Amino acid sequence: MGAKLKSNGKPADPPAAATRSSAKARTRRKTAGGAGPLRGDALRAHAREVQRRLQAAYPDAHCELDFTTPLELVVATVLSAQCTDRRVNMVTPALFARYPDAFALAQARLCDLEEIVKSTGFYRNKAKSLLGIARALVERHGGDVPRTMEELVVLPGVGRKTANVVLGNAFGMNEGIVVDTHVARVSARLGLTRDTDAVKIERALTPLFPRNSWMMLSHLMIWHGRRVCDARKPRCAQCSLNDICPSAVT
Repeated sequence: MGAKLKSNGKPADPPAAATRSSAKARTRRKTAGGAGPLRGDALRAHAREVQRRLQAAYPDAHCELDFTTPLELVVATVLSAQCTDRRVNMVTPALFARYPDAFALAQARLCDLEEIVKSTGFYRNKAKSLLGIARALVERHGGDVPRTMEELVVLPGVGRKTANVVLGNAFGMNEGIVVDTHVARVSARLGLTRDTDAVKIERALTPLFPRNSWMMLSHLMIWHGRRVCDARKPRCAQCSLNDICPSAVT
């Protein structure tokens, strides 16, 4: 179908919505560095620049869950599912005081655990996981938290994300990149991956960054997601990545 013409024979102006959409598309193509997604060396260079800017923006980035032992971090991470770190940090002091190690936690009554962690949401499942984790640690590892991905992910309620959190923050081991909702959102908006599955996102990100920076990269993306790259209302005008982000709204 041909373009509509004005009475003077010239093409009619496009609707305002179409103009805005076209402008946004041009902006995204420009900030993406050209047509289509970045690949190969260009993508790696883009990733390193993202990392450099995030490090400059958040020099104090760190795990925001309070813990003093590997077990406390396991517990806090399990409780953080569908819950804010702030809420978890309000709950864990009483939990850790009452059950200071895996042996004590393994003897806890399920109803007591449920009551303590109730405000974190999904408390029944979380309480069962904590009890199962403690008993597994006592039975298989002498009460200690293991230091391998393979041993961690078979604990009740512990997946790869939790295992990466524990290995990276409690043991200083960069076994992978923690992919939570913030990391998934930020990495997608920045054009680092098109994947939506957490495991696939991790596989896409790890080759783009030095291994010794994987844990810190997770913190940087999480901090950015919480402070600037909000799920509903990203503050693009305040973002230090605005000019290299293919999703920036200008």
